[in-house]
Amino acid sequence: MERCQAVILSLIQGITEFLPISSSAHLVITREILDWPDPGVAFDAFTGLGTLTAVIVYYRKDIQALLDHWFARFGKTPAPDRENYARLGDQLLIATLPALIIGFLVRDSVDALTHDPLVIATATIVFAVFLAGADLLGRKRRPITSTTMTEALIYGLAQALALLPGTSRSGITMTAGLAMGFSRQAGARFSFLLSIPISAAAGLYGLGKLIATPGAGVDLEVIVLAYCTSAISAFLCIALFLRFLDAFGMWPHVLYRLALGIFLFARFL
Repeated sequence: MERCQAVILSLIQGITEFLPISSSAHLVITREILDWPDPGVAFDAFTGLGTLTAVIVYYRKDIQALLDHWFARFGKTPAPDRENYARLGDQLLIATLPALIIGFLVRDSVDALTHDPLVIATATIVFAVFLAGADLLGRKRRPITSTTMTEALIYGLAQALALLPGTSRSGITMTAGLAMGFSRQAGARFSFLLSIPISAAAGLYGLGKLIATPGAGVDLEVIVLAYCTSAISAFLCIALFLRFLDAFGMWPHVLYRLALGIFLFARFL
């Protein structure tokens, strides 16, 4: 893979990972249209780890508080937990399980669909409509602290739907949050925190495949470049998305998804 290709693809990964527009769809479509080769397991693993780094750095205070309060419950004198961080930790664990289990069971089928532009186009449009409906009809009032264990499981089942290419993991989980009445900021916060365990699992899975593939060509300069580019672009994307989320809502992303889906149908039908 050429250096410019690595920069462009990792930049796309970083920008689209946390926007509700599907990063995997954009990567596949870019390669299809430009006729670029598959960048390989190493590239996918390290760009994924780059976006994981970005969300961990952005939410480092939340993560530190979550871990402190979660483990403090097992001590003799747990600290006051006014923000319910310990319960949030439980909810994130519950919400992570569906995607891990379902992903393990259907991973081969999902891989087969990943390169089908018409599947991506259909999912892009269908889930754009769901996102529009949730943003329009949802009450958008509830804080993240009001999340129940059942609602955490609903978040998790929604995340499992993102195994279908073109769905968008962040998009479908934020759609679920809005549909359950959470504010845009609360839904985005839960969605981004929920990305941490599943992204870590995906990154470790990719690294495992890389290690298990004898003779896999790894260009150190390319993967370092990909990691840094995806991490920096993802961090900036999270910050800007959350800053303008309440002002613009989900409609720019909905309209973009609809336009993208129509373009894909026109291009590949």
